[in-house]
Amino acid sequence: MSIILAIPIEVIILVGIAALVLGVAIGYFVLKVVSERKVNSAAKRAKRAAEEARAEAERIRKDAEIAAKEEVYRKKEEFDRETEEKRKELSNIEKRLAKREDLLDKKIDIFNKKEKQLDEKEDAVSQKEKQLAVTEKEFESLIEKEKEELQRISGLSRDDARELLLKKIETEVTNEANELIAKRIETAKEESERKARNIIGLAIQRCAADHTVEATVSSIDIPSDDMKGRIIGREGRNIRSFEKATGVDVIVDDTPGVIVISAFDSVRREVARRAMDRLIADGRIHPSRIEELVAESQKEVDELIKETGKQVCYDFGLHNIHAKEVLLMGRLRFRTSYGQNVLQHSKEVAHLCSAMAGELGINVTLATRCGLLHDIGKAVDHEVEGGHPAIGADIAKRCGERPEVVNAIAAHHEDIEPRTLYAVLTQAADAISASRPGARRETLEKYIKRLERLEEVANTFSGVQGAFAIQAGRELRVIVNADKVNDRQAMKMARDIANQVEQELNYPGEIKVTLIRETRVVEYAR
Repeated sequence: MSIILAIPIEVIILVGIAALVLGVAIGYFVLKVVSERKVNSAAKRAKRAAEEARAEAERIRKDAEIAAKEEVYRKKEEFDRETEEKRKELSNIEKRLAKREDLLDKKIDIFNKKEKQLDEKEDAVSQKEKQLAVTEKEFESLIEKEKEELQRISGLSRDDARELLLKKIETEVTNEANELIAKRIETAKEESERKARNIIGLAIQRCAADHTVEATVSSIDIPSDDMKGRIIGREGRNIRSFEKATGVDVIVDDTPGVIVISAFDSVRREVARRAMDRLIADGRIHPSRIEELVAESQKEVDELIKETGKQVCYDFGLHNIHAKEVLLMGRLRFRTSYGQNVLQHSKEVAHLCSAMAGELGINVTLATRCGLLHDIGKAVDHEVEGGHPAIGADIAKRCGERPEVVNAIAAHHEDIEPRTLYAVLTQAADAISASRPGARRETLEKYIKRLERLEEVANTFSGVQGAFAIQAGRELRVIVNADKVNDRQAMKMARDIANQVEQELNYPGEIKVTLIRETRVVEYAR
């Protein structure tokens, strides 16, 4: 310990510095050696990577050269193939052009030949025209000589002769035309009348109808005469309540076991009949019970009306019928005209229209629709002002019916001009159904006498050649002598005949007077 302490401090410092320098030198040397080794190693790796990169680049270059050579070879083959195809196509085009050129040469030769032939024919025609011109001049000179000779012989000028000839030809042509027209008209009339009779006859044969009439009153059987008193009630209160609720007249007279219900409206009469039957069967007759049973009967009749209308439309195969028309059709079940049930009459007319339309080859369904709806206005004619054709046509129009149906309804009594064949068929079918024996209340004897009397009234006037009652007595057609009655007198005579009919005859509805004044010329060739 003492020895160490005896070494001077400077020596120690020098030794420490020397050791430090030596350590630094050794560290530097070691670091240098290590760094050199790392550098050498990195250089080797870089050299090896460079060699690998050069090898890879060489390989890529060789692959690229090979691919480029293959692409160039492929393109060359495609070019050679396309060139060959183009060469073949050009060769074909050249061949076709050569053929066309040959054809054109042949056609040109043909055209040249034809042109030469045409020139030859033109020359021949020119020669013939010259010959014809010479011949025409010769004929004209001959005709002039003949005309001069005829004028000298007849003593007439050329204009006079032409006028005389034209008048003669005109007269002959007019006479022949008039004869032909008269023959055709007569033939057409005979043929149309024959066909019309045949069609109407077939339609009537195919339409079977019952010969029945209906009344405007209903008789109700009662169990005993004591029931009459109960129906009348104390001081007539029951019968007044019943008449007020139903709108009918109840006739209670001395006829045993029967009371009578009378009403112009057949629907109200049917409601009253049903209500009275129920009251009699129930036995409780007083104002409140009357109102209750009348309401029930009204519902039943309304339902019956609806079902009747639907059934009629179903029976005739008619679709798209408006609901209002269906109800009005059902109401016709309880409507009568001169004792004839209007619904039955409408069904008859529909059958007749259908049969005649089938014979004529027109729309059977449309003709049936016209016939079935033609009297639909009678269902409300006692509620609406106007004649039933106009009322029915207005209803049909508002319900969307076709113009043919509307016109047929409006024209079936000839109130307006019929514009279609369906309207004419409806007129004919309506007249057939209404005028057949037994269809209406009038007896056949009264019916015939009324028609005869109509004709007698018209025949009493001066200048009348003939009078005919048609349309079941609803129209009087009068034919007058055109030489004795002029247009003004005809108008006055029609009014006078209508006034005379009004004064001397009793008839339902109205009668149309049609006066015809015409001139006819008839000649016969023998």
